[in-house]
Amino acid sequence: MLEINMEFRKGILFIRLIGQLNEKTVDKLEKEVTELVEENGIRNLVFNLEGVTNIDINGINALLKNYKLCKQNDGKTLVCNLDNSLVKHRIHNSRLLKYMYETADEITAINILNL
Repeated sequence: MLEINMEFRKGILFIRLIGQLNEKTVDKLEKEVTELVEENGIRNLVFNLEGVTNIDINGINALLKNYKLCKQNDGKTLVCNLDNSLVKHRIHNSRLLKYMYETADEITAINILNL
């Protein structure tokens, strides 16, 4: 099960994920977020992973896909609130952070994106 809450402010789309981001739920992210980014040319994304309890390679690839779309639009993608040790471990081992910034929270993300 995956719950997605979105808010667009200051030119940044904040995506707050709650639940599991895996093979079974990645389609929901693709339909609700990826299509929105593609259709509207959104430049800057912040994935708030505070509520994510599990992530697998499918979830990591979905985040990477959104990063690539933002990069094409000359934007940036950040992840914040990597509080769950399992999720943090998997993201760090995937080398996803080679492409995305990691911040402690959404306020820090706003400051980075508005520099």
